[in-house]
Amino acid sequence: MQQASLTVEKEVADHTVSLSLLNVRGEHLIRALDVNLLPPTAATYPLFDSTGSIFQGGYYTVNSFATWQFTRTLDCPWPPCINALGRPIAQLGAIDEFQSAASSNYNGATLSINHRVARGTYLRLSYTYARAMDDGQDALVAGQPATVQNSYNPSAERGPSVTDQRQRVVAAVSAEPHPFHRGHELLGRYFNDWKISTIVNYGSGRPVNATVSGDPNQDGNDLNDRLPGYSRNAFTGPDYATADLRLTRKIRLGERCKIEFMADAFNLFNRDNQRVAITSNGLVTTASMFVPNSVTAGIAPYPGYYTLPNNFMKPNAAFAPRQVQVGVKLVY
Repeated sequence: MQQASLTVEKEVADHTVSLSLLNVRGEHLIRALDVNLLPPTAATYPLFDSTGSIFQGGYYTVNSFATWQFTRTLDCPWPPCINALGRPIAQLGAIDEFQSAASSNYNGATLSINHRVARGTYLRLSYTYARAMDDGQDALVAGQPATVQNSYNPSAERGPSVTDQRQRVVAAVSAEPHPFHRGHELLGRYFNDWKISTIVNYGSGRPVNATVSGDPNQDGNDLNDRLPGYSRNAFTGPDYATADLRLTRKIRLGERCKIEFMADAFNLFNRDNQRVAITSNGLVTTASMFVPNSVTAGIAPYPGYYTLPNNFMKPNAAFAPRQVQVGVKLVY
């Protein structure tokens, strides 16, 4: 890993304005390739609706590791058919070779404004614009299939990292006012020892990988197929925003002892932060399904076809709703 950063700060009145630039590059990161595969060949399949009964007039082309059979046999009475996957070492299945060949690159710029603590008030506002790219580092879980779609073209895995988030805004405010001083002891006892603090977060959508079920490239791995024509993490999911609030009341029990009552609210405004499915490889959505079957598109028979779902990129889950908790702390 190599990291370089530069920060410039400037005092403006009672504020500190800073600009930070950060670059982090990783090289020789681990990834796995299935090396027990023959070179793929291009295969074209028709597109049908979600029911698999209405031809949509389009086709997807995929690099397939299995071949088509055009002669009639017992295993293929109605050609063409998709042959069983043939491997160079037929006695074995997938052979994952772990390589130190993946890389990642992060570039980010953060502009922040800090307001000095004055009269019990603190303010921080920051905006980050960043981009994270990588080759799809995997092989992090023992026994998990490789995520590289085509072992003969691993460079095609280059795309946004699962942690990529282009824009992020964070605002933090803390106020501990003391409006009543000497001569107003009674009012000060009830109104001086309160503290309110809040953090507001907003982030743009994170990358979503458009996957295809049914193993269209016929490599025996149903977890590495993507929507043809699109790179890894080519889509962007919903944005995210939340506001957290804490209210604290201090009661002094003596010179060295006090008790604090706290109330916290997370996602105060109960925003519906929608999302798609989350896996160990990031956000994913099913973009299509491949069905190995003999169908006819127009006048040409095909040994398989794609179906297009109606819920592509539609959120199917959400982050946590509003949550409230209370607590008591004794300080002595």
